[in-house]
Amino acid sequence: MIKTATAAAFLIAASLAAMPVFAAGFPDKPITLVVPFPPGGATDTIARIVAKGMTQRLGQTVVVDNRAGAGTAIGAGAVAHAAPDGYTLLISSNTTFTVNPALKDKLPYDAQKSFESIGLIGNSPLVLLAHLSLPAGNVRELVALAKAAPGKLSYGSFGNGTTSHLAGEMFKIVTGAELLHVPYKGSSPAMTDLIGGQVQLTFDTNVAALPMLQAGRVKALAVTSAKRSPSLPNVPTVAEAGYPDYAMEPWITVVAPRGLPEPVQKALGKALADSLADPALRGELVKAGVDVTYAPGSFYDARVARELPLLRAYVHKAKISVE
Repeated sequence: MIKTATAAAFLIAASLAAMPVFAAGFPDKPITLVVPFPPGGATDTIARIVAKGMTQRLGQTVVVDNRAGAGTAIGAGAVAHAAPDGYTLLISSNTTFTVNPALKDKLPYDAQKSFESIGLIGNSPLVLLAHLSLPAGNVRELVALAKAAPGKLSYGSFGNGTTSHLAGEMFKIVTGAELLHVPYKGSSPAMTDLIGGQVQLTFDTNVAALPMLQAGRVKALAVTSAKRSPSLPNVPTVAEAGYPDYAMEPWITVVAPRGLPEPVQKALGKALADSLADPALRGELVKAGVDVTYAPGSFYDARVARELPLLRAYVHKAKISVE
């Protein structure tokens, strides 16, 4: 009996010794923060600010890795299948976590099973932007112009199945304006073509829109959030133009593969929370157009569970498909 107990104790001790120790030693090498969009876009801008703050607090470099494609599914899928050890993270918007699952049946990840959140960074309202030459200064004038020439006006998005795409399709359904969708591989090329006049409209993030608006290179017709954005207080919402049910506001979070050890999750969560509490870093994000609203990782499951069925119902009603 004693020999059996001793053998069992030995086996338990051996198995514990073989397990990685995360608490005190984490991190002991660089961490990769995957951005599922090309460089230069809104999420990339936010990621580089956040990575800088987390690097300072973790004592290891947080390296931004752009893995764009398939409406964020390539980057998200890579992280979903990475080891849940805290060294591979994903920063993305609800394009990945609720919009993609609402639009697509087949994805290389499951938004409700593949990830756990490190923490919410905040919201970044979308802005309906127009080329300077477009003879419309607000949503009502745009709708009238589009109805007078169905299919002649085009809007650019930063990819099929992104929040930008869904915002445009929702706008078409709600207003009855027939617009042509032109998908791009990210926010930056869509903005370039808007400025150049290849498309007349885009739905883009506050982060990408602000510098172009301040430079006078595009004009804003509306924001897509339920309330006006603090960074664009003079730009009305789509709802104010007579479409009260319209709202699309991306939220941005950092997640890890599901199964992260608790000490690692706490270490990463604290680094993110402390970064966002830093006045200088917070100021950079606000200046970039982010409404910084930190929430701990526990927010994620509840938000996805609430938002995903609502978007699925809307996609079904609007008959939107990107498969």
